[in-house]
Amino acid sequence: MNTKRTALAVAGAGVLAGVIGLGVLAVPAGADEPPPVLPQISAEQLVESVANAKIPALAGKVSAQENLGLPIKLLEGFGNASVWADGQNRFRATLPGKGSERTFVEDGGTAWIWDSARNTVTKVPHGQQATPEKLAGKDPATVGKDLLGLVRQYSDVKVDGTARVATRPAYELVVTPKPTERTLLREIRIAVDSETRIPLRLQVLANGQADPAVKVEFTELNVGPQDANLFTFTPPPGATVKERTDADKPHDSAEARKGVEDFLSGLNLKTVGEGWDTTLVAKLPGDLSSMLGQAAGQGRGRGDMDVSGMLKTFDKEVSGPYGTGYLFSTKVATALVTTDGRVAVGAVPEQVLTEAIGQVK
Repeated sequence: MNTKRTALAVAGAGVLAGVIGLGVLAVPAGADEPPPVLPQISAEQLVESVANAKIPALAGKVSAQENLGLPIKLLEGFGNASVWADGQNRFRATLPGKGSERTFVEDGGTAWIWDSARNTVTKVPHGQQATPEKLAGKDPATVGKDLLGLVRQYSDVKVDGTARVATRPAYELVVTPKPTERTLLREIRIAVDSETRIPLRLQVLANGQADPAVKVEFTELNVGPQDANLFTFTPPPGATVKERTDADKPHDSAEARKGVEDFLSGLNLKTVGEGWDTTLVAKLPGDLSSMLGQAAGQGRGRGDMDVSGMLKTFDKEVSGPYGTGYLFSTKVATALVTTDGRVAVGAVPEQVLTEAIGQVK
């Protein structure tokens, strides 16, 4: 597995998300409003400015929508999130659930995670939070430049006009696979605030689909000073507090990278292909029926569970040079699981997975 390429891709995606602290992005204010007139900027300049951006003091509300064709909603609850930042690396976010709420607070020295349903608090001391740039061993600006270079091998990157997002003027950055790429994705669009350079909207569009498969956006965004009390946290009465210790996390980026590599190696993971065609493949420690049967016997289901019947209710049974298995499809990704325990996953059509899984022994 090309761990350097994988780490860079993960890190680059994380930088775009991390630019606004908690991975939230934003929405058009009004369909009838004319696009703003902004100074021209190249794709290279825009990506570099995003990587170098500092998160300003802000408050916002987030909307998240998905149209993946799955029987479950992966982003359920996230669409009601609220976020705050003080411009000095302190953040707060609330994520309401059904009759509960999760709160995240970074007070500048400690990160706090409170789950109201369980009344539990996780305390993470400063320096133990893993960041994409730490895993890649580079600063955000370098990661941004390297990511653009990596993407340009397989994509066309351009600034496609402007938009008005949550009342703020923004540039539209568009990443499109080159015609030679075999992928389910048509393009990824990111609206970037013209003043602060923080991303304000993310849309993932699949081939043959008019509406975005995934869209995450601000419904409200106000840039300006925030109440300092928002960025302090005191565990609620009776809450169980667990403090993450040094033993829970690797100490430095080199050790963190090695930990990631060891983890992936233990799962027998590797990548096949390059660019948008990249597929993640693995050989699980056993055949599919025996593994799910063991899971059933461990209390995750009934011991007489009909594995084939369960899988058929989710998607379709398939066969090919790999033998037999099951194909799981969404609008942006496909997964192939063979009955002998091989797995291939990617934002690619079935044929690409069939080719990739043949390399798993």
